[in-house]
Amino acid sequence: MDFPNHGDAGASADAGGRRASLNAGDAGHSRHAAAPGGKHRGTDVPENFARGFISLGELALNGVQVSARATDLSTGRVLFSVDDHVAMPTASVGKVLLLIEVAARLNDAEFGLATMLERSVADAVGDSGVWQHLQVARLGVADLAALVGATSDNLATNVLIRAVGLHAVRARTEQLGLSRTALLDLVRDRRGPDDAPQLSVGSAKELTWLFTALARGEIVDAETSARVIGWLSLNTDLSLVASAFGLDPLAHRESDHGLLMVNKTGTTAGVRSEVGILRGPRAGVTYAVSMLFDDGQLMTRLAVLDGMRAVGADLLEYVH
Repeated sequence: MDFPNHGDAGASADAGGRRASLNAGDAGHSRHAAAPGGKHRGTDVPENFARGFISLGELALNGVQVSARATDLSTGRVLFSVDDHVAMPTASVGKVLLLIEVAARLNDAEFGLATMLERSVADAVGDSGVWQHLQVARLGVADLAALVGATSDNLATNVLIRAVGLHAVRARTEQLGLSRTALLDLVRDRRGPDDAPQLSVGSAKELTWLFTALARGEIVDAETSARVIGWLSLNTDLSLVASAFGLDPLAHRESDHGLLMVNKTGTTAGVRSEVGILRGPRAGVTYAVSMLFDDGQLMTRLAVLDGMRAVGADLLEYVH
């Protein structure tokens, strides 16, 4: 039940079975079936999601801006939502849109798996990722995408954006029908007045639709979707919602106690965001949770993390 190998030209064939294990139900649901409704559904919460919903409500009362949504992976039924139509800062979550564009281009003769890209001084950026600490200056496209999926590598992100063009990522995003979700800029150590104020934005409603469609092989085509899922399955950040799932952060590509998960997180000052898919013995869910808060006090940040974990605990109870 492991995920498809990233960068493998035969990944799409392997991924068919893996996607079936991620997606518990009918792969023929339309976008509208996967993302029904747009209104606030805070008064329509199944009992087994009450714990997380109460935690989010308490955070909102204390000044945290909250947006969240969870849908059943098989039926598309909305399990709970809180302001899921609002476009929120999502930090590195927007890198998923870059990975989609990269994956879609891998069949091009001039942009294949083995195409080597070299980092430059202009690409340099700190924080997340390991490439900045390695001696090798050139890596293949698929290797760079794997670094983005595994460690949200900022340097690899900037090199890939330079290679495909931010305009192409935006065009692909619009082509997918996303209007409240976007990768806005390169990764920067500091954002000036002429830069985009955030790396990315997204609505929980659109993000849950996007990940559901990826799991069903519906983003661009089955092979593209499988590659993106494969890269995301390497993610080592299980510190937010996924902290409740009990999985090994460094090795969770195979089923563990009947659980299979892919996710992407976004973290910066005052922002915590996660979107993912959790598949268990009883059901599967797609979820997205984003929070915007005053990060001046450690206790506020810890309360946000506790709230995200509470949502994760409810998701785990639903699928396991």
